[in-house]
Amino acid sequence: MPVLQYESIKRNLRPIIDLVPDPFWWGSFIIGYIKVIAFMGLTTSWNNSWEFYFVNNYAVSSVIALCFTLLFFSAPLLFKGRSRLWVTWVFSAILAFLLFADLVYYRGYGDFLTFHLIAQLANLEDLGGSIVSLIYLPDALFFIDCLVGLLLLIVKRELGKEIRRQTPWFLLICVLAVGFIYSAHYRYDRVENGQNQIVFRICWTPTDTMRNLSPVGYHFYEGYVYFKENQVIELTPEQEEEIENWYVQHQEDSPADQYQGIFAGQNLILLQVESLENFVINQSYNGQEITPTLNRLLQDSIYFPNFYEQVWNGTTSDAELLTNASVYPVRRGSTFFRYPLNEYNSLPKLLAEKGYTTQASHPDNAGYWNWVQALSAMGFANTLDITDFVMDEKIGLGLSDGSYLRQMLPILEQSGQPFYDFIITMTSHGPFDLPQEYRELEIEPQLDRTKLGGYFQSIRYVDKQIGMFIESLDQKGLLDNTVIVIYGDHEGIHKYYNDELAGIQPQEDWWMANDRKVPLIIYKKDMGPKIIETTGGQIDVLPTVAYLMGIEEEKYAGTAQGRNLLTTQRDYAVLADGTFVGTSKELEDHAIKGLSLSDLIIQSNYFDQKEK
Repeated sequence: MPVLQYESIKRNLRPIIDLVPDPFWWGSFIIGYIKVIAFMGLTTSWNNSWEFYFVNNYAVSSVIALCFTLLFFSAPLLFKGRSRLWVTWVFSAILAFLLFADLVYYRGYGDFLTFHLIAQLANLEDLGGSIVSLIYLPDALFFIDCLVGLLLLIVKRELGKEIRRQTPWFLLICVLAVGFIYSAHYRYDRVENGQNQIVFRICWTPTDTMRNLSPVGYHFYEGYVYFKENQVIELTPEQEEEIENWYVQHQEDSPADQYQGIFAGQNLILLQVESLENFVINQSYNGQEITPTLNRLLQDSIYFPNFYEQVWNGTTSDAELLTNASVYPVRRGSTFFRYPLNEYNSLPKLLAEKGYTTQASHPDNAGYWNWVQALSAMGFANTLDITDFVMDEKIGLGLSDGSYLRQMLPILEQSGQPFYDFIITMTSHGPFDLPQEYRELEIEPQLDRTKLGGYFQSIRYVDKQIGMFIESLDQKGLLDNTVIVIYGDHEGIHKYYNDELAGIQPQEDWWMANDRKVPLIIYKKDMGPKIIETTGGQIDVLPTVAYLMGIEEEKYAGTAQGRNLLTTQRDYAVLADGTFVGTSKELEDHAIKGLSLSDLIIQSNYFDQKEK
């Protein structure tokens, strides 16, 4: 074709060409949409994601995902020339990073990034190693198009100079996309009230909300909810009545037993052990006990083998809330970050009324999960963070458990008695990279190099330090008058690295499942053994311990959402995702309702308002 004829055709088609977005924009949008679908496959399952979006009657979600992706990429159309290409590339990079970060966070926490996490950036300093361990090499595929696009923009310096601003396309996309999304919201959320499909509603499981809205829509809606709801709310009279009725139905008329007030007036140590799961208790590998100290303590303990973690977005801090306040954590974000100054009828307050000195300690920064502010408001008269200890040995996230517990001994000696000390360990935090000199278990190299092998070694290390700590308490004359409650804050290997277990060979059945159980051990020297098979969870610690410490039930009956596991006739636990476990099926609706009511209790600072 002659050059002049080609230029003439090009000139005549120019108005039409100018109406169509450039190939760079189209390519970025299409690849972005493909990555969105791929992300959904990785966070559910490939088959489930494909069926959900393109096969079954929820296929409208695929169009919603398309609309949100179009809206996301519509802004670059307001630019012209090479600015259009660079802005498009920036949006592609933002989407890639968002999907990548969501995926990594999902692997560790079963949830996705939220605006609440912005307030939790203080945690990143200590969690770097754990975050890196959740990144897989194939994750780099999310960024390949960004790399190619960047190289193209650098090499092809003339590319895109003739591109014009395309406001009509921008407006058309906004009208069509917003129109479809709103019509879907009106039909499914309002007219059908969520019977077949939902759009703008928060589901119990984050993956359901994500699948309904797509990643872009999820974060748009989450941001809207955050700025709308991240305030102390005022309950309606109906909501207050609903909470009061729930507590009335929650009461039991159970007869007292021989454990009532058995530890009244004695010192109390609550030892929250990082990532301690129940499956390692009384278990051995190659003839070596993984937890010899804890196994030995069971001979003088009340042991609860059917005890579940109930933490949510706040993980470790949620465990602190559950055990000390006996309320479930909020459904979005960390309770300690969102509502750190809330009032609770907490264990430290109940014991303070009995003349106890109360103290909480972490071998880490005060800003980690905002624990100092939250636990101080909860009623602990004194708090100790990393600045109160000598950093003479660092393992993992911070001060080693060995050094930490050793330094706690003189502090406990000097505490006014009776005391309640809340002690949190850290060394067994993922990714379980315990230094070689502390890896005492003789494990085959191929297993020792895995996360499971590291977990066994880390738990064995912490178990030994607990044994040395208790022995020192005995030598200093404190153990005779002290009860020690030991429990895990949440799962470790099964929570964060469960997918790696299937690939470990040779494989043993006992380590394949833990079912979100953590041990609860209440130890008292020379007490003798007792096993309580009742199903319970971390929310039950306060009523159970209060009963043992001689605190009258009426002091906490209208505030504790948990049960006294020593006397209850009800067998259940509600996990953070709404799963009901236990045999008391007739109580399932009531028990699960406690999750949503706890949200109202915390968001309204209910107990503070009730006192007024």
